[in-house]
Amino acid sequence: MQTKHFRMKVTTRVLWTMILLCAFLSNSNRTFGQAAKSQLKVTILDKKSSQPTPVRVHVTDKDGITTHIPHEAISIMYGRNDKPEMYEYQPDSSFYVDGVFSLELDTGIYFISLSKGVEYLEQLHMVHLDQEEHQKIFTMERWIHMADSGWYSGDEHIHIRRSPRENPLLLKWMEAEDIHVGVLLQMGDFRNTYFGQFAFGDKGVYQEGNHILSPGQEEPRTHQVGHTIALMADEFVRMENKYYNYDQIFDRVHELSGITGYAHQGVLFQGYRGMTMDVLSNRVDFLEILQFCAEGGPLLTMHYYHFLDLGFKLTATAGSDFPWCGNGPAFGVEGSGWNARIGNVRFYTHIGNEFSYKRWKKNVKEGHTFVSSGPMIDFKVNGQIPGDQIDLKKASTLTIEAKGYGHPDQVPLSKLEIIAHGEVIDSVTLNDPNQSAGIMSIEIDLPVDQGVWIAARCYAGPSQAAHTTPVYVTVNGGGFQNSKTYSDYLFLNEKYLEELEAELESPHENLEYRAYWYKKGLETRIKETREIIEELKE
Repeated sequence: MQTKHFRMKVTTRVLWTMILLCAFLSNSNRTFGQAAKSQLKVTILDKKSSQPTPVRVHVTDKDGITTHIPHEAISIMYGRNDKPEMYEYQPDSSFYVDGVFSLELDTGIYFISLSKGVEYLEQLHMVHLDQEEHQKIFTMERWIHMADSGWYSGDEHIHIRRSPRENPLLLKWMEAEDIHVGVLLQMGDFRNTYFGQFAFGDKGVYQEGNHILSPGQEEPRTHQVGHTIALMADEFVRMENKYYNYDQIFDRVHELSGITGYAHQGVLFQGYRGMTMDVLSNRVDFLEILQFCAEGGPLLTMHYYHFLDLGFKLTATAGSDFPWCGNGPAFGVEGSGWNARIGNVRFYTHIGNEFSYKRWKKNVKEGHTFVSSGPMIDFKVNGQIPGDQIDLKKASTLTIEAKGYGHPDQVPLSKLEIIAHGEVIDSVTLNDPNQSAGIMSIEIDLPVDQGVWIAARCYAGPSQAAHTTPVYVTVNGGGFQNSKTYSDYLFLNEKYLEELEAELESPHENLEYRAYWYKKGLETRIKETREIIEELKE
């Protein structure tokens, strides 16, 4: 009994000794073995309102490693093809907050990157955290305010599944990128639809102040005649048994008060073939000409100029194709290049002083737009803005005015051009008198004897470009087609039809290429398009 009792006493002493030792070591580690902690509290204000404002934030340590995310981050599940790939972070490891956030970090040096779309100046701050609490206040400043001139920004190509519950959160994302109208596209393919929207038409619109979420569709989408977009329609339009019958789908969208267009500059997925059939039959309203998806972007205009030169009006739009397309490498996905970002390209619509969804729809339909990934453009022909049409008498003279706006450090202008029928008819650069990296201008008089489309184009830093929808000029009620390129472009359209016909001869090994299964309908459309081409040749 004594021995047993002795052993129990020793065991108890050992146990208490271990507990006290662990406590000592734990306290010691806080000083010697573990990094000391610091509390960082950040507030981001808008300079004009002096109120907290939604922003995009990226926090890294001195080695460029992204820190953990704050609990104030505005998080929404998203991913490519509706997969739950991301939640808290954006693809580049940044996050959105509504003007405030706090982080507990090891003491040391950190870098805080802040941005709010292309009209605000990006900021990078270095902070040195010791064991005290640190409160930082940063102020976001615009270098330009386009809404003051009646121009409101939009991104017409965003893929995120949405229910009414996500509306306020998604709108904060739009505000953090300074996007006034974010269009969320329900996407389809042969098998299914993705990124579901809870309602279409006005029932699917959500607005707070001067920021709006609107539903739309990227449907149909095929690898052989392109990806299409429909905006503003009162319903989602899908015809599974007539999937290559884009004409019938476009007609239905127009019946539902919507507009139709092609994505990816008409470059990817052979969109130029679909445009051949649909533009020539007057079924296409717009073309997405600015985006980072296709090689050589963001601004690609070869197919845009092609159909403008044939005398067809096409409104210029731009969309990020989030969460797919980005500019530059991603922080969060090493080696993948996945750096998608809402609003990395955008299009501006002239609405005037009274912002509303109704006015936005009307003015997009009228083509009062320009696209941008940085620089801004003010463009007028005889006082008319992009999308307008001017009818003149022969031997008239046009007054053309263009101004490009940038920021000397972050959006440094390099060139401003006037484009007529796809050719540069005047331009200025930094080497010219009275031009600068912050503002460039051109004013010319142009004699006109025949119809012409005229637009402005602007370049700034790497991957920073802007382009307007044309002003369409007609003479004595005629058209605005380009007589110099007209025949060549019609011949090119015939070549595109021949490409498609070759693919109709046999099933493709890749089942994504299903044109063969819709051979009869496509042959009918090809025949109809050839008849149109013959009429246009006359």
